[in-house]
Amino acid sequence: MTSTDTPRFGLVGTGSWARRTYGPALQAHKGVDLVGVWGRRPEAAAELAAAHHTTAFDDVDALFAACDAVAFAVPPDVQAPLAARAAAAGCHLLLDKPLAFDPEAARAVVAAADAAGVASAVFCTLRYAPVTAEWIACQAAAEGWFTGRADWFGALYEAGDDAAVRAASPWRAERGALWDVGPHALAVLLPILGDVVATTARRGPGDTVHLVLRHASGASSTAALSLTTPPAAAGISVELRGAQGLFAMPTEFGVAQESLAVAVDTLLESARTGVPAACDARFGLRLTEILAAAQESLESAGPEPRLGE
Repeated sequence: MTSTDTPRFGLVGTGSWARRTYGPALQAHKGVDLVGVWGRRPEAAAELAAAHHTTAFDDVDALFAACDAVAFAVPPDVQAPLAARAAAAGCHLLLDKPLAFDPEAARAVVAAADAAGVASAVFCTLRYAPVTAEWIACQAAAEGWFTGRADWFGALYEAGDDAAVRAASPWRAERGALWDVGPHALAVLLPILGDVVATTARRGPGDTVHLVLRHASGASSTAALSLTTPPAAAGISVELRGAQGLFAMPTEFGVAQESLAVAVDTLLESARTGVPAACDARFGLRLTEILAAAQESLESAGPEPRLGE
């Protein structure tokens, strides 16, 4: 891909996230050419490709061969091995979060990208939304942080009534908020407070998970993650406390398609310069490692003692 070429993008995935965000954002982006779509269901790939005036590929490796970069909108356990194949084929990688469920699978993506010398970017939405990205960068440049709090209370479905979610996105219903919105919380906290060196996780109602994190900087943080929040109580908030006072993250997140367009620009800049993106596959690997440690903490906790019994 030279500086005068229009980068050729492929899209892997045909689910709602591909239809609502990835497909429209890639088609609308003036700096790329959406040359094809591949999905595990050929009929869905044909429908999505027709909607965006591009080609449906029957063979994913043929799509990789036709592309300079590939965007992934598939479940994490599907994404990781395909991303490694795409990297080996010389494609730059626009990845979704989480990169993988298994740290070893995530490491394989990093190794493949390093071996091929391709760029990567993981679409952690708030790291690309202009208002929140600027806020994160500003706080990351400051010092003296004491503690942080990140709350991701989603009302995707109500506890005990997850049939629709299981039908539309089985991995979200199975893995829950820890793996779906946990990457968002970590992607905000880590650049500000530093890497996580200790993780404790405990369950709440529904799929709610509470994290207690110790950071390399010495600061601590908590994260409350849920997809089963009552709708009236749903919302996202991040709050930091430190030597300079109390700081709350803005809540103007913008539209996901606009943030994805910034992620595309970030990937292309990394491919052009050779400078890794802040949220590259290696960062995605670190998120997977932390989430896996939190999952292990949940599974090893055992029954919680009830006070007074």
